[in-house]
Amino acid sequence: MKLDRYDLKILEILSRDGRITKSKLGEAINLSVSPCWERVRRLEKAGIIEGYSARINSAALVKRTPVWVQIELKAHNAESFSRFEALVHATPEVTECVAVGGGVDYLIKVEADSIDAYQRLIDTWLTGEAGIERYFTYIVTKTVKSPESGFSGNDLAT
Repeated sequence: MKLDRYDLKILEILSRDGRITKSKLGEAINLSVSPCWERVRRLEKAGIIEGYSARINSAALVKRTPVWVQIELKAHNAESFSRFEALVHATPEVTECVAVGGGVDYLIKVEADSIDAYQRLIDTWLTGEAGIERYFTYIVTKTVKSPESGFSGNDLAT
């Protein structure tokens, strides 16, 4: 699907404010309501817009300590990867996880109640069946940019 400047602007606005009214969205991109809303529906139907949700400020609810962790597994086979990924899915403190190449197997974001709670979690993983060979911990000192900052048309390679 080819996106034009109107589509990109719609995506940018909706990523920041999914509750914007049809008329305000049309006004923001300089289109009348009907053509603007047809574009939104086309983007939804194409799967580019997957849904709408609220961003919850978890720090306002409970103070968490974010920690990024590099994980290297002992074995590099489908069973080891599946076992580790199942553990990640079963661990609520893990809020993000990506498999990567380049000498490290996974990068995970853990949001624990404290550094001590994080270390107890890792100790449990090390003594269990997680298959971790080595891990490196990075304590977050400041968030510079996060996914909550929204979509930008510049995010797409043109």
